[in-house]
Amino acid sequence: MKKYRLLFVLFLLSTTSTKAGVYQWSVKLDGYISSEIKDNPDAFLWIPHNCKQVKAVVVSQQNMCEETLFDHPRFREAMSELDFGIIWIAPGIDHQWDVTNVCQEVFDKMLADLAEISGYHEIIYAPIVPLGHSAMATFPWNFAAWNPTRTLAVVSYKGDAPRTNLTGYGRENLEWGRTRNIDGIPGLMIEGEYEWWEARVNPALAFRMMYPESCISFLSDRGQGHFDVSDKVVNYIMLFLRKSAKYRLPENHPLDEPVELIKLDPQKGWLAERWRENRQKRSKPAPYVDYNGNRHDAFWYYDKEMAEVTEHYYQEIPNRKEQYISFLSEGKWIDFDEDSHSQYDFTPNIADDLTFNISAIYSDVSHSKPAQDHSKRKIQIHKVNGPVEKVNDTTFVLRFYRTGFNNIKRTGGICLYAQGPEDNKYKSAVQQIYLKIPFPLTQGERQYILFPGLPDISSGTESVMLDAVSDQGLDVSYYVKEGPAEVEGNKLVLTKIPPRAKFPLKVTVVAWQYGLKGKIQSAEPVERSFFITK
Repeated sequence: MKKYRLLFVLFLLSTTSTKAGVYQWSVKLDGYISSEIKDNPDAFLWIPHNCKQVKAVVVSQQNMCEETLFDHPRFREAMSELDFGIIWIAPGIDHQWDVTNVCQEVFDKMLADLAEISGYHEIIYAPIVPLGHSAMATFPWNFAAWNPTRTLAVVSYKGDAPRTNLTGYGRENLEWGRTRNIDGIPGLMIEGEYEWWEARVNPALAFRMMYPESCISFLSDRGQGHFDVSDKVVNYIMLFLRKSAKYRLPENHPLDEPVELIKLDPQKGWLAERWRENRQKRSKPAPYVDYNGNRHDAFWYYDKEMAEVTEHYYQEIPNRKEQYISFLSEGKWIDFDEDSHSQYDFTPNIADDLTFNISAIYSDVSHSKPAQDHSKRKIQIHKVNGPVEKVNDTTFVLRFYRTGFNNIKRTGGICLYAQGPEDNKYKSAVQQIYLKIPFPLTQGERQYILFPGLPDISSGTESVMLDAVSDQGLDVSYYVKEGPAEVEGNKLVLTKIPPRAKFPLKVTVVAWQYGLKGKIQSAEPVERSFFITK
């Protein structure tokens, strides 16, 4: 039991701030035009730098928390240990995964294109872990139902049950028919405590009864909400994926043909009682055949470790008080709207150096004045998604990235969340805020970027200087769209290249200049590409 307490303590470590991670390759998704960008979406591929063979690929479509998870340093480390790749599709192509809408054909061609461009040809056949958040949390179940032989596991994050009538995207779900199922495929549904809705959980329990050969796990993300990605939940997902690799992948993986996954027998797993708030007397987790609790209120887990880690996740001091968080900008309270999707919607003042300030405070339930008493632990603000990086506790900087500038829905959209840790008296608090950044700036003098072409380089080159200039004399910023590289100031720093990467390897960097509000317009971004040769 000491081992599980130690693991649980690790879960409770403070959340790690993230920045946009490296993706070494990208391809356009032929055959689909996104309504968000009026163009083909991009599919970005990351392969661990030490990976000799890709054992599986975690795939998501852009919504919100998927990119937070994928950019999390610990998640990347775990995927490196497992030899798992990551594919992030932006914008997404289908909330339902309705194969009559050509999403499957587009997906299959995407895998073939990424396999060809990367040199890792096994990607065409690699087992898939579909993962989605909120509005994109239904598609993983349906993907598995239509691709049962190649789905390693399913992760529905702050999302839905399989075959639910309450989809995250707010419309009807797909009908599976009489013969379609996901028997023997492990699926993990996660729901935050502060977004709790019994009507979302009940379909998962009903699905287990309707499909007795299914393997549905559930985690209540205690002390968390809908938009956040804490270290403890990242660690839990990592453990789930490690178990998926352990129990489902064969010892030998062919490079040039589909992998025959091991079908799970749910009766060889464990059962554990579902979560209920402040419930102190719980049925003890046990092997499937020995479980003495109500099986209608229990979920399946891989083994003893997974079941007991889940139980420890749920442990809390009973009857603690709730606390609330509000946001301030430049010392002024930001208006709270309980009925809006994010509850806080705000346009910050962007300084000439692209920074802005947002602070968080413990408040009363009305979000209109400071709390008289609250946890003594400090509130931290973290990025969910969008063109932003955290500088310190209250300062953030505008940082556009590979999603580009032509998405009317997302280009200027930023989501942050504030976390107030729990203590002996108070439960943890979490609060999201949505920031709308004006883009492009269209008032004032026009400006243009001059960005000379970049020459090809040889493998082993450590860095490349970037020398784009604005005709208005303003500092130019950069981001890497694709390629094994990161931006540090005016320098492109090359990262390690996976051992089987195909050469030449393309690197694309984008120069941008936001402008000065009312004085200088945003510049048209300039894209330059070069190749790394062997």
